[in-house]
Amino acid sequence: IKLFWPEQGWAFLHLLLVASFSHAHSPSFQRVLQVTNCIGHGQFNFNSTFCLLLENSLNLMDFQFAQAMLFAIAKINNSSDILPGLSLGYKMYDACGSIARAVSGALALANGNEATFVSSETPCTKSAQVQAILGENSSSLCMAIATIIGPFHLPLISHFATCACLSDKAKYPSFFRTIPSDLYQSRALAQLVRHFGWTWVGAIRKNDDYGNNGMAAFTETAHQLGICLEYSVSFFRTNPEEKILNIVNVIKHSSAKVIVAFMSYMDMNVIMHKLSYHNVSGYQWVGSEVWILHAPTAALDEHHILDGAIGLSIPEAHVRGIEEFMMDVKPLNSSGNQLFTKFWEALFSCEFNSKNNQKRCTGTEDLSDVKNSFTDMSLMPIFNNVYKGVYAVAHALHKILKCNKTCDTNVTLDPSMVQGEEVYFNENGDPAAKYEIINWQPTAQGTVEFVTVGLYDASLPVDRQLTLQNVPASICSKPCLPGTRKVLQKGKPVCCYDCTPCAEGEISNTTDSITCIQCPPDFWSNAQRVACVKKETEFLSYEEILGALLTAASLFGTCLTCVVAWIFLKYRKTPIVRANNSELSFLLLFSLSLCFLCSLTFIGRPTEWSCMLRHIAFGITFVLCISCVLGKTIVVLMAFRATLPGSNVMKWFGPLQQRLSVIAFTLIQVLICVLWLTISPPFPFKSMKLFTYKIIMECAMGSAIGFWAVLGYIGLLAVLCFVLAFLARKLPDNFNEAKFITFSMLIFCAFWITFIPAYVSSPGKFSVAVEIFAILASSYGLLLCIFVPKCYVILFKPEKNTKKNIMGKTQTYSPRLTLKSCTVTKSLILKLQLHVRPEVAVVSIKMTNLHLVPLRQHLLL
Repeated sequence: IKLFWPEQGWAFLHLLLVASFSHAHSPSFQRVLQVTNCIGHGQFNFNSTFCLLLENSLNLMDFQFAQAMLFAIAKINNSSDILPGLSLGYKMYDACGSIARAVSGALALANGNEATFVSSETPCTKSAQVQAILGENSSSLCMAIATIIGPFHLPLISHFATCACLSDKAKYPSFFRTIPSDLYQSRALAQLVRHFGWTWVGAIRKNDDYGNNGMAAFTETAHQLGICLEYSVSFFRTNPEEKILNIVNVIKHSSAKVIVAFMSYMDMNVIMHKLSYHNVSGYQWVGSEVWILHAPTAALDEHHILDGAIGLSIPEAHVRGIEEFMMDVKPLNSSGNQLFTKFWEALFSCEFNSKNNQKRCTGTEDLSDVKNSFTDMSLMPIFNNVYKGVYAVAHALHKILKCNKTCDTNVTLDPSMVQGEEVYFNENGDPAAKYEIINWQPTAQGTVEFVTVGLYDASLPVDRQLTLQNVPASICSKPCLPGTRKVLQKGKPVCCYDCTPCAEGEISNTTDSITCIQCPPDFWSNAQRVACVKKETEFLSYEEILGALLTAASLFGTCLTCVVAWIFLKYRKTPIVRANNSELSFLLLFSLSLCFLCSLTFIGRPTEWSCMLRHIAFGITFVLCISCVLGKTIVVLMAFRATLPGSNVMKWFGPLQQRLSVIAFTLIQVLICVLWLTISPPFPFKSMKLFTYKIIMECAMGSAIGFWAVLGYIGLLAVLCFVLAFLARKLPDNFNEAKFITFSMLIFCAFWITFIPAYVSSPGKFSVAVEIFAILASSYGLLLCIFVPKCYVILFKPEKNTKKNIMGKTQTYSPRLTLKSCTVTKSLILKLQLHVRPEVAVVSIKMTNLHLVPLRQHLLL
């Protein structure tokens, strides 16, 4: 694996180191490299103090960084592959978090007048020219140092300074770093926040270059992703108490439940302490890489203010042998230096000169029994950054020593030197931006475990840069899936809720929706309640089984009527056809065929014309049919109810009057229909009230009065016909139709009386089917009851279809009664009927000077 330094980044570091070497005199240059171990200098803030919380205590984290540099130098010095025959040395300066001290130390190093605080094991025989400075942690300190040493062409390589401003080569031409710029971290944090759907957040930043620049980049990216900031406050650990309390109040009274903290671990400890004191908790913290992986901060969080925090850290790395090197602290004790004495006392919580019953240090303490920030290897990625920085300088020096006039800008390294990692500087002196996503997960023992739950790689396409997995569920209620909405649980916090399915006709297509959206009138929610789909349109069609059966019944009835009409037409001169008023019979058959056919207008999608046609055709054809039946009933009744033998009542209800009566009855219905169509005609209508999930296509009545007037008139004629037929039911049977008419009208009225409740209670298309069924049933009742018995006689009993049989002149009975003088009255006729068999229905009456034509022959034939 190659360690690539792109031409701009590597060549610049190379040029800086060459320029730095040029300050030495040529004759003594080789001699200095051979006799000194003071070529490289490391500068670390390992004696910083917590000005507010911990006074005059040793910073073990920075001490670990120093140990990582010593490990890398020792490994290089023991290697024959890089700088063979040469040894790297070091001098360390404690900036103590102060810009003034950092600048002072950098100037001393650049001028060669540095004061030695900690010397290497072998003293330098000659003061060596400094070739590179490693450090500092803080971006602000790095900016100050880089500004001072830039004109001297002295490289500054930082392992922990992340401010994006340091990528400006015009201001900081000699600055390099082995940690990604905050520009990428800010973008990654914004994408992380957006990934979880947190669009309303608060922000706290450290009031220095690191915090201000990082938060500015985060705010810009957040706005592009649709994230809003409720507040953004700055903070520094040395701020007055009033300002810190003001920040606590801002957090306490805000509605945002997510806080993005771009701060150092020292500032984070201060704000965490204040929030704990004022009992401010229950917030989701999103942290930058400086504090999110800092174990002492997690240990100080006794009130679990930061539980569940998530943030970015440098990817996990492992430098082979460094942990064993750092755990071997006995060489530090043997140096006898006062600084290491303080380290030993801080490490083992003891004192060499014990007073006040304090634990005494023996110098033989075992580190395996100690658990503190020094033994914590969670900052191994930063140790790796220090390691890579030392190797960057060493390889640059190695390349300079091997080249003469020209140097190759691509350097191939042994994989073991870089732990199999591909590293490079870009034109701004920055490495590739890769982060691990860390989540603080509480354990059963009350501690916090740093768990890697995702990765961020800025070199990938935007849609693939952020990947998350194994994110812990620390929630009161599971998220409400699309198709449901959140309903808060009574008496519990807002994070505790139930997921209630959306009602019919409503949807929610987002997770954790608080409301459901009503679908438009023509749409309905699908089964999952996540989308509105167009409602099913329902009407009685020819394609479905019910529609097809009713159509078949209608056509069959029409064909059967035509067959009966053909039979009557063929046998129209036979006595039985003539005796049953053939003209009204043919008109009745014609109207019945129209009744059967009008039912077809009720099937199919309702249109404006079909709605008007179906009800008008139904009303007129049925009145025509009932009028014909009524005419036949009146003819029979009048014929047998004549009170005097010489009565000429039939003259007033002859064929012409029968036709006129049918026309008159029908015209009344036509008038009703015309008024109905004129005032408020039927029209197609989409019914959405009966069924919410589908649309019923039906014909609205327009005027309910018109509809019920049509039905009422038909019912009136039917009742009248039934009453008259009932009165004539006892007349002789051979040619009397009253009996069959009575039965047919009984069926007709029964069907239409039951039709009303069935029609009203039937849903959707079934109400139309009920109406069609009533039309067909009543039509079949009239056809079968009135015409089938006569067709049976015509086709199967032709011997009865004779004038003799109709006249009742049989061989068995032929009684003749001779009356000398009598008045033919109604009672007389009834008495005559009682003395003869009903089948023999002809009576000849002779009176003095008066001979009557047989009565029935006169009336019916």
